[in-house]
Amino acid sequence: MSICSNCRGSRKSASLQDPEFYEFLKEHDKELLDFNDEDVDDEAETDVDSEDIEEDAETDEYLMKHVPSVAVEAKSSKNVITTAMVDSWCKSIQENTSLGAVRALMKAYRTACHYGDDSGDDNANQLSIMSSSVFNKIMLFVLSEMDGILRGLLKLPPSGGKKETLLDLMSTRLWKNYNHLVKSYLGNSLHVLNQMTDTKMISFTLRRLRYSSIFLAAYPALLRKYVKVVLHFWGSGGGALPVVSLLFLRDLCLQFGSGCIDDCFKGMYKAYVLNCQSFTATKLQHIQFLGNCFTELLRVDLGAAYQHAFIFIRQLAMILRETTTRTKKNSKLSFKELFRKVYGWKFMNCLELWTGAICAYSSEADLKPLAYPLTQIITATARLVPTAQYFPLRLWCIKMLNRIAASTGTFIPVSLLLLEMLEIKELHRPPTGGVGEAVDFRTMLRVKKSALKTRAFQEMCVFSVIEELTEHLAQWSYSAAFFELSFVPTVQLREFCKSTKVERFRREMRQLIRQIEANCEFTNKKRMSVAILPNDPGAASLLEDEKMKGSSPLSQYATVLRERAQQRNDSITQSSVTVGERASIFGSKITDNDEQDHSVNEEGVTAFNSGWLPGSDSTTSHAEKVKEKRKRKRPQEEAAFDEDVVEELILSSDEDEDSMINAQELEDTEEEPVISKRQKMSQQPLASLSNLSKKKRKYKSKKSNKKK
Repeated sequence: MSICSNCRGSRKSASLQDPEFYEFLKEHDKELLDFNDEDVDDEAETDVDSEDIEEDAETDEYLMKHVPSVAVEAKSSKNVITTAMVDSWCKSIQENTSLGAVRALMKAYRTACHYGDDSGDDNANQLSIMSSSVFNKIMLFVLSEMDGILRGLLKLPPSGGKKETLLDLMSTRLWKNYNHLVKSYLGNSLHVLNQMTDTKMISFTLRRLRYSSIFLAAYPALLRKYVKVVLHFWGSGGGALPVVSLLFLRDLCLQFGSGCIDDCFKGMYKAYVLNCQSFTATKLQHIQFLGNCFTELLRVDLGAAYQHAFIFIRQLAMILRETTTRTKKNSKLSFKELFRKVYGWKFMNCLELWTGAICAYSSEADLKPLAYPLTQIITATARLVPTAQYFPLRLWCIKMLNRIAASTGTFIPVSLLLLEMLEIKELHRPPTGGVGEAVDFRTMLRVKKSALKTRAFQEMCVFSVIEELTEHLAQWSYSAAFFELSFVPTVQLREFCKSTKVERFRREMRQLIRQIEANCEFTNKKRMSVAILPNDPGAASLLEDEKMKGSSPLSQYATVLRERAQQRNDSITQSSVTVGERASIFGSKITDNDEQDHSVNEEGVTAFNSGWLPGSDSTTSHAEKVKEKRKRKRPQEEAAFDEDVVEELILSSDEDEDSMINAQELEDTEEEPVISKRQKMSQQPLASLSNLSKKKRKYKSKKSNKKK
């Protein structure tokens, strides 16, 4: 027999009006008084909302009966949550899974998550939290135990689950009775995530919510909001937060399929592009880490990854084509403006991202066809502005081409791009600009003209050409056609040795020539001992055993050059980021049990051990600063997250004004921006101008005295 809520209310009111009748029922028919939510009819709907759980009379009666300390405290401060109340709820839930305690705790959890929010409702029936210790205790218990409680109420397996299982559960009586608890838990957790600023709190919260991510299948709107928030944490978080966010997104993609994969692919790609607005040695490893995360997520569905990769690579090709085929009639933009689109950090990092993805899945039939168009884009980018100032960008393109050739096993004529770099006049003369500062080609796209004649630039340029040319030739050092492949590079290297006047460059080139000649003898001996034709398929596996051992002279020499380059880069790099190379490496051993249960409480205690409260005064100023920064970047972020076209993200350049020059200005000397100086002078007060004039007079008088 089902009992409706009205009947229960009338029985409670009758028991209060007639105590003798209540005692009679208690002695003779106690079952009539033991009612709970499981007796509610299937057609009866609950009035509990996810954002505001209404306190009913049953919860109040439970608190007054089972918690004596609460009854005493409720007389003085009825709406204040205390430590004793939280402890009693937790004890009741752990001992007998009391539904009344679960309801009371979820209402306290909502109060904790919305602490400090402005609400126009009557606060007479609302709970409040007076101390941070109560807040920490509520958050720690709910995040640690609520997933198991909800699974027990809904009779789901302790962990995991499938989307289809939950969708079938939505039509049952259990879901109608307890779905408001699930929605309240997920909705309030999302709200407090938007308020948190500490990375440890956010990481712990996401770790625990990851176990309950299957429940998001019932709430598509919440799912989209969670994806957006987690993508923000992945792109802007520090420490372990990007890794936790990646695992959360990966679980969503595995559980919900194509409905979530497309949003995650687009969101991660655009968040990656936004992080590439600037590039420094400190940020180098972090951007590499984000690229490795994106590559790892593509593994979930390579078919869908091909579709997104094709669209984004095509957009890069369209931007490059617009720059190379520009005329006065078909383009309203100047070459300078179009040139900024390509020779910028965003465009180059996008090429780097797709190079890494194709190299990682080169053996898969889905992404391998995209290697050819990507190679064409990279080659055209390297040849767009063939000047010495953009040698760092060209070397970056050559490294990407070498990686594609090594992973796909295809020949790419990289030697032509490298040998053209040796023809500049600065490398054939002694340096007239002094030693100069150390040059790191990894963190720059363009070198200043004043640095072209320095010794540091010349050495970096020549050593980089030798290293990349050795890498290119070492890939084919086991080919029967190595003698023909290395003939033209060897001739041009000898010409460079004759024309250059720098002795240290001659030594390096002669060493490389000797290694090439030794490798030619190595391949020719094997080639002469076997009678094969050039079109024989067996020629490709002629030196297969030697290749497995790595015994060719060029392979061994390439290993030595890699170690030297690593030492040079380590000496240049002065700082590192929190998420380094080890955190950037992912394999196929990512399991669902990556967090141990025994360390959950320790992590939670360390995360929720501060006096932070949502909306408290201690974090108001910081939140306001964050909002101001977001307002400044709002137009750019909206263009990134609301549109699917990457071209909008690359239209604006990130380099300084002195680096935004056209093809004609590349050959001329740089001039100082006179207009900007005049503007600065006009903004200075008259007193500063008089001081400047006095300093100039003193300087001139001193200079004349020295001459005399």
